[in-house]
Amino acid sequence: MNVAIAADHGGFALKEHLKTVLEELGIPYTDFGCHGEASVDYPDFAVPVAEAVAKGEYTRGVLICGTGLGMAITANKIPGIRAVTVHDTFSAKATRLHNDSNVLTMGGRVIGPGLAGEVLRVWLETPFEGGRHQRRLDKIAAVEEKRPEIRSEAGDPACPNC
Repeated sequence: MNVAIAADHGGFALKEHLKTVLEELGIPYTDFGCHGEASVDYPDFAVPVAEAVAKGEYTRGVLICGTGLGMAITANKIPGIRAVTVHDTFSAKATRLHNDSNVLTMGGRVIGPGLAGEVLRVWLETPFEGGRHQRRLDKIAAVEEKRPEIRSEAGDPACPNC
C-alpha cells in the first residue's frame, strides 16, 4: 500500500500530523502539498491526488481542507474515485467495508489530531468486503461510463445546452 496525501492551508497542520501516523504505520506516502499555511485553492491539490489514485499510482489518497467537504467534492469529479469525508471511526470502517472508498477527506477545522489519526488508521486497515457491495460499486462505475463528455463547442450533440 502507498498513499498520496495533500491539503490546502486549512488542512496543512493536520496533514503534517497524519504524515507522522503514516510513518508510524510504516505506510509509504507522497506529499502532494501544500507546504505551508498561506492561502491556496483546494482543487489544485485534490485533482492531482485523485488522478494519481485513479491511475493506480497510489493505493489510496488522503485530502485535508478546512472541512474536508471541498476536497471530497473535487476528488469525486475524477472517474474511479470514491472520496468520503469521515470524522469518526465507525464511518471510516463502514466506508471501506461497504464502499471501497479510495480517498479519505477530513477537515482540519473539524477534527482533532488524535481522532483524525485513529480514523486514518481504521480506514487504512479495513479491507473491502466485496460480495453484494461490489454489485453497488459496479453500478456507480456504470454511471461514470455513461456520463457524456462536456464540450464548449456550440452544437455539440454531447452538450445540447452549449
